[in-house]
Amino acid sequence: MWQSKTSFRIRYSETDQMGVVYHGNYPQFLEIGRVEWLRNFGVSYKVMEDEGIILPVVSIAIDYKKSALYDDEITVTTNLKKLPTVKIMFDYEIHNQHGELLVEARTTLAFLDKTTKRPQRCPQYLLDKLGE
Repeated sequence: MWQSKTSFRIRYSETDQMGVVYHGNYPQFLEIGRVEWLRNFGVSYKVMEDEGIILPVVSIAIDYKKSALYDDEITVTTNLKKLPTVKIMFDYEIHNQHGELLVEARTTLAFLDKTTKRPQRCPQYLLDKLGE
């Protein structure tokens, strides 16, 4: 399965005065999940960028189920939906330390040439890692 899990604690700066995570922070949590997903498959997003490949988000959908709170330990589970082509699609679930589902989300990102901003195919080395 093309899945990874990343856990971290909610910081005070990510919450409002009631100690509830501001909804606009969740896309950043998804990004943490994606970057760690790549790392778990032996691919560094920084190296990809250094090699001239960027991955902008072209679509995002977030379904909020329950609030994350200050000092909660959350786990972002990131799943690759299918082998990437010029796009890569992920599904996510975010749970708190009690196993409660907080968020379900989906993102689509496009592989672009960093200089020309033109679409390109997924790098072969990532496809090779996914086939292992």
